[in-house]
Amino acid sequence: MTLAQRIGIARSLAMYYGIPFRQRAMRRLYADVVPAGGLCFDIGAHVGNRLRCFRALGARVVALEPQPDFARILRRLYGRDDGVILIEAAVSAEPGEATLLASARTPTVSTLSPEWAAQVGATPGFAGVSWQAGPTVPVTTLDALIARHGRPDFVKIDVEGLEPAVLAGLGQPVPALSFEYLPTVKHLAFACIDRLSRLGDYRYNWSEGETNRFGSAEWLGAAEIAGWLDRLGTDARSGDLYARWQR
Repeated sequence: MTLAQRIGIARSLAMYYGIPFRQRAMRRLYADVVPAGGLCFDIGAHVGNRLRCFRALGARVVALEPQPDFARILRRLYGRDDGVILIEAAVSAEPGEATLLASARTPTVSTLSPEWAAQVGATPGFAGVSWQAGPTVPVTTLDALIARHGRPDFVKIDVEGLEPAVLAGLGQPVPALSFEYLPTVKHLAFACIDRLSRLGDYRYNWSEGETNRFGSAEWLGAAEIAGWLDRLGTDARSGDLYARWQR
């Protein structure tokens, strides 16, 4: 392992495990969408901070992470937990294999999408970030995961630009999910909203950055959340959009 990789891993562990009270705030947020005894898919589990939260809420977790170094960390931290299934793979629209674009010093932005890397790499927020061709990793789909593990109550998607492709591999509505939005590439979030609208009637909310607070007191329809997203300036902070299916 190179020095840059060690620095990147240490940075991720400090960011997601080293801030006091973050887990408590996270549990308050996810309690609205993660039922006790339910099933969560953690797509892009990284160091497992969301996985840890879902387990604290009493949910079982299927966690996927394609980066070998972080898959090893997950196995070390959660490999003995019977309520956790760890899979070293990525998720996209079709099963197969893909080349990971790795960012050693900032591994949270490693991606399978060269288009995303090119687009965000040209923005000030990613100044100094570089990607190199990494390992070839296995790829599965949400439908394949559902066929094997059952329909999840909540799906967390954090895949650095591949969110529309992940949802393209989902052929049925799920009760709740989240996906990342970046104001500089908001067309990806619009594509996710459009895909979900074809699967079912969803209501939306958002959480900015790592605040672990919903941005709206009311859950919004697809047109309302799209309007909110459209009004965001390119210098606004990124975050996650949350969607709940209105059965």
